[in-house]
Amino acid sequence: MRMSRRFTLAVSAAALALTMGTAAQAEIKKVIIGTEGAYPPFNNLESDGSLVGFDIDIANALCAEMKVECEFVTQDWDGIIPALVAGKFDAIIASMSITDERKEKVDFTNKYYNTPPAVAVPKDSTLTEATDEALAGKLIGAQSSTTHSNYAEEKFPSAELKLYPTPDEYKLDIASGRVDAVIDDVIVITEWLKTDDGACCKLLATLKNDPVINGEGAGIAIRKGETELRDMFNTAIAAIRENGTYKTINDKYFDVDVYGD
Repeated sequence: MRMSRRFTLAVSAAALALTMGTAAQAEIKKVIIGTEGAYPPFNNLESDGSLVGFDIDIANALCAEMKVECEFVTQDWDGIIPALVAGKFDAIIASMSITDERKEKVDFTNKYYNTPPAVAVPKDSTLTEATDEALAGKLIGAQSSTTHSNYAEEKFPSAELKLYPTPDEYKLDIASGRVDAVIDDVIVITEWLKTDDGACCKLLATLKNDPVINGEGAGIAIRKGETELRDMFNTAIAAIRENGTYKTINDKYFDVDVYGD
C-alpha cells in the first residue's frame, strides 16, 4: 500500500524530530559545574587544590546518576551567575537559594536542601535575642549578594550591615571584635562554632525562613532555556533521595536532615 506524500512527510518529520532529540540528549556527556569553594561545610577549596563538602559530594552523586562526567570550576560568589550566563560552566552547585530575583536571570532545578539562617555573637556578648530592637545600633556582618544579607537588611533595619566577599572575612572580624554579630546559614554557623576559629563565638538564635527572602531552598542554577539539563538534574535528585545516596552524603556531614520541608 502506498502512503500519501503528506503522510510520508509527516512520518519523516517525526522521525527527524526523534533523531534530533536523541542526538541532543546524547550530546550531554560532560557537565562543568561552578562552585564557590569558600563556603564550608558545603563547598571548600583545600590547600592541595581539592574541592570538598556537601555540595561537591551531591554534585558527584548527581553526575554519576546521570552518567555524565563532572568537572568543577571555582568562581567568586559575586560573579557566579554572570559567569554561568557567559558560558564559563553549565550549572551552579554552590548552596544557591532559589529566589524570584535570581529566577529573572537563570533557571533552577528543584531544591536539594533547605536550611534556615542563624545569628552568632561573641561569647561575651550581652545580646539574648535576634530581634530588630535587640540589634538596634549593632554592626552585623554578612556575605554580600546572599539571602542572609538580604534577611538582615529586611528584618533588622535598625542595625548596621557590613558586607564581605566570603564568610572567612566576617569570621575574622567577629573574632577580632570588629562586628557585634554575624548572620549566615545555620549549618555554616554551627559547624564553624565547632572549630578552633569559631571558639570566639556562640549561637544567638536560629531564625525562621522567610520564603520571600530565603526562597524555596538551595537549587542548581542553569542557563535559561536549558530544560533538558534541568530535567536530568531533577530526575537525578529524586533518584538519590530514593536510593539512599542522599542520606549517606547527608549523614557524612550533618546530624540533621538538611533536605528540610
